[in-house]
Amino acid sequence: MLKKIGKNKKMVLAALVAGVMSFGIMGSDVTMAATPAKTLATASQMQRSSISELDNDTRVFKIDNSIEAKNVKFENRFGFEVAGHLYLPKNFNASKQYKAVVITGPFGAVKEQSSGLYAQEFAKHGYVAVAFDPSTTGESSGSRRNMGSPEIFTEDYHAAVDFVSNLKFVNPDQVGAMGICGLSGMAITAAGSDSRIKAVATSAMYDMSESISDHYNGAYYTPEQRGIVKQHLAKMRNEEAKSGKAIRGAHELGVDAKGNVETFDTMFPDKLPADASPVIKDFFGYYVGRAFHPRAINSNKLAWDSVTPYGFFDFKLMSNIDELGKTPVMLITGDKAHSKYFSDNVYAAIKGEKEEIVVPGATHVDLYDQMDKIPFDKLFAFFDKNLK
Repeated sequence: MLKKIGKNKKMVLAALVAGVMSFGIMGSDVTMAATPAKTLATASQMQRSSISELDNDTRVFKIDNSIEAKNVKFENRFGFEVAGHLYLPKNFNASKQYKAVVITGPFGAVKEQSSGLYAQEFAKHGYVAVAFDPSTTGESSGSRRNMGSPEIFTEDYHAAVDFVSNLKFVNPDQVGAMGICGLSGMAITAAGSDSRIKAVATSAMYDMSESISDHYNGAYYTPEQRGIVKQHLAKMRNEEAKSGKAIRGAHELGVDAKGNVETFDTMFPDKLPADASPVIKDFFGYYVGRAFHPRAINSNKLAWDSVTPYGFFDFKLMSNIDELGKTPVMLITGDKAHSKYFSDNVYAAIKGEKEEIVVPGATHVDLYDQMDKIPFDKLFAFFDKNLK
């Protein structure tokens, strides 16, 4: 292959001028980027950030090779380095300015899964998009790994807006935010205080503060069970303090009939029991099946840090929902989604411009990656209208 390239320099140069050149290396396809990462990096006005080539591509959805993707890193105000993928529109021109959207989620997923798929679709529609790993998860920094935090994860959205709005090829007045599943609450919370976010959308929304501290629909924990959970969390904190080591555990803790806390050190087993609920089977089919990724907490090799629930007991994500003011909000859910009540409740609470899309026949997990269920046309129309 190298000899052939050496003999045909004119053909190689012609291919590079055309923009994209693909050739086989060890049986795989490698696509040379039309826009060098160094060129993009010079267009960034954010000091604590970087853009590099996506050399080790581990995305688990169907990749559109007409869309360029780059590795990016940017620092949030707590000093965490957030890792993301930057998606560029077709026929990208660095001298132009584009609309942009920042995306993350679900809770415990990575940018190589659902958020990356959404970002790729936005890029196909003509947007600059960034899918990112929340702090302490995936490829983002944090010496304590997989520690969930409503405040830090919300800050990650602000930092992502710092990054995209300081790219010279992005119009800083045309930036939106999107949250999938458990990062939806953080997206809405961030939009409430960040005037740079001109519109916000959610898909398969979960309010993790309610889900973790109240369990399902606020009807799971009795006062006695809540006390048992708090005692368990205190025990975990003491054990971690004494050992200096993280202890894996469930982010949503059950309490059985005997008053024992139900937890685990991996999110899913290798195989589900036959009597697993349809909801669990749906999650399992995505995270352990078609979208398995070794860095995803929700795949069956990892779990959250056992004291993750503390932040969600301490702070309620939806407490500042009135701060949204006139910021437009779109909520996407499915009529068969077990999480639908989250979207319903938030929709009822929003006083400003809002829209709720209920997809017929869609479950919660369908909205992660099922292209025939996700209403991208309505999503794009929402952002096109509001990012003017």
